[in-house]
Amino acid sequence: MSALIRFRETDRRLTRRLNAFARGSFWQSFFVAVSRLGDGPFWCTLILVLALAGEFRAASAMAASGLIGLALYRALKRRTRRPRPCAACPGVIALTAPLDEFSFPSGHTLHAVAFTVIAAAFIPWLALVLAPLALLIALSRPLLGLHYPSDVLAGAALGATLGILSSVLIAA
Repeated sequence: MSALIRFRETDRRLTRRLNAFARGSFWQSFFVAVSRLGDGPFWCTLILVLALAGEFRAASAMAASGLIGLALYRALKRRTRRPRPCAACPGVIALTAPLDEFSFPSGHTLHAVAFTVIAAAFIPWLALVLAPLALLIALSRPLLGLHYPSDVLAGAALGATLGILSSVLIAA
């Protein structure tokens, strides 16, 4: 068995376990709510609040990374066309409706990590709130059957890179 096949099977097995854990429990409702916090309106509101509070560099970096992140993950999803686990992995059920058709990478995770990295650069105390939220958002995606763990890891790596680049360019 090749390493790629073993990796895919491990990814699928972990997704099935996480999804089964959340199904029909308190955790399903909790992670649906957490996942919805990762939707665009929450982040747009945060950016607006930061701008109104005079944190223009942080708000600018978040807005720029948000737009770039949106274009990046949409392009990657169109190119890779990886089906969501709830559509392609037996035993995985979508516990909430997906926002789009494809799985790779996790846009929710990408944005949560990017915004947390930016907050850490400009408003460190805000990162204390956003870091646990970003972790919960990332965890929610495979628990809800919407992403494989590898989608989440890719989204986190892209988000961290985007957050660092945005912070450095805005701070310069």
